[in-house]
Amino acid sequence: MYFDWARWSRDAQKAPDGDWVTWLLMGGRGSGKTRAGAEWVRRLAAEKVGPIAIVSETITEATEVMVRGVSGIMAVTPPWEQPRLSGATLHWPNGVEGMILGAADPERFRGPQFAAAWCDEIGKWPNAEAAWDMLQFGLRLGDQPRQMATTTPRPTRLVKRLLAEPTTVVTRMTTAENKKHLARSFLTAVVARYRGTVLGRQELEGELIEDLPGALWTRDMFRRDDGTERGRIVVAVDPPATSGAGADGCGIVVAARTDTGAVVLEDLTLKPAAPIAWATRAVRAFHDHGADCIVAEVNQGGEMVKAVLAQVDPGVPVRTVHATRGKWLRAEPVAALYAQGRVLHVGGLTALEDEMCAFGVDGMSEGHSPDRLDAAVWAITELMLRDGPRVRGM
Repeated sequence: MYFDWARWSRDAQKAPDGDWVTWLLMGGRGSGKTRAGAEWVRRLAAEKVGPIAIVSETITEATEVMVRGVSGIMAVTPPWEQPRLSGATLHWPNGVEGMILGAADPERFRGPQFAAAWCDEIGKWPNAEAAWDMLQFGLRLGDQPRQMATTTPRPTRLVKRLLAEPTTVVTRMTTAENKKHLARSFLTAVVARYRGTVLGRQELEGELIEDLPGALWTRDMFRRDDGTERGRIVVAVDPPATSGAGADGCGIVVAARTDTGAVVLEDLTLKPAAPIAWATRAVRAFHDHGADCIVAEVNQGGEMVKAVLAQVDPGVPVRTVHATRGKWLRAEPVAALYAQGRVLHVGGLTALEDEMCAFGVDGMSEGHSPDRLDAAVWAITELMLRDGPRVRGM
């Protein structure tokens, strides 16, 4: 019974009919997306459709969730049909092969060819469009190359692009639809807590939430850098108050001045963030980008922050800043610069942009400390809103 998927699966978990190229399955947490994806791959392999690309954010994540997970390919396949995993390749008994790939490294998609692909959690891929585009060039074998994308909906550029493409078929599922397969404690605690909230609508109902009502940042405020000339560069650091597994991350953002404003060049936020680890990353960014200084918030242990950075490189100039106002008030003038089109972003800053759009008046982003946002605010404030010298080594 367990392996008789066609008999007990829900309609939303079955591949749609029609001449589609991309099946976009968007659903809440625990709605059965992974099982649907694994079963689709299982059917393709049985029909000798291959090779198949199996893609997640990283190869490790793809292996542990899509292949070996409780609803992954191995779990849904009968023992006599199960593929053998060798390195990053799956070998089915009938000769079909599957290649495990990580979207975090789009260059790995160059070379391989596929007849089908299953891409998981595309809403949180870094450099998502670059990875997706590279995959498309390799999806060229067989009579009808197709791909399935399973994800909790997030309003990223790639997700919105797929929704607009005429060759995409969209299926939506909610967490509640799969409640008989979920723990009672999850339903009574987690689901009850977030039901009706913006986060719950996205993570449980599978809705695509474009913008947080009343948010300082909206998606249409992010403008891409087209190679503008860059001047002064700073690395901004928002250190965590504590370290360890449960601590906040350390926001690390690199930005540069332009003739009309500023451009955010890189988000190097680190979590977990031991002091020597974030200091090393910040100093490396300083040298890699030829920055003028490191801007560091020192509300939490000011001398300690400077000492840790000096331990890595005592020659790096550090400008310390103190937070005298709440996060929302500090962020408002920076958000105004974005609204004026004066702050640009390079590609690949999805995590930072998501955090900005989820930032609320409580100073939190989806219930978490906005470490990336804090660092970006300090960087833009230093470059555009602070009076003082603009020379290296200040």
